[in-house]
Amino acid sequence: MNEVYAALLLHEAKKEINEENIKKVLEAAGASIDENKIKALIAALQGVNIEEAIKQAAFVQPQVSSSKEEKEEKKEEEEGKKKEEEAIAGLASLFG
Repeated sequence: MNEVYAALLLHEAKKEINEENIKKVLEAAGASIDENKIKALIAALQGVNIEEAIKQAAFVQPQVSSSKEEKEEKKEEEEGKKKEEEAIAGLASLFG
């Protein structure tokens, strides 16, 4: 994962994303260097528009918040049902 962060940092700094630069970033951060991971990352990034990938990743995020909204709605529904059941139970006790 550190390799990906290093690549993003290089991208943000408008520096070339290559093995040498990733190693320099990792060394500066005191992170371990795994040559195989760096080579795999460089190969995976060939032909990738990083700006587009970042925009797509940012687009996915609102779906996470919508699931939070759904959970809140479910909680409100459950609370509403509970209050309704309590009201019914109260009315039943009048006639019980």
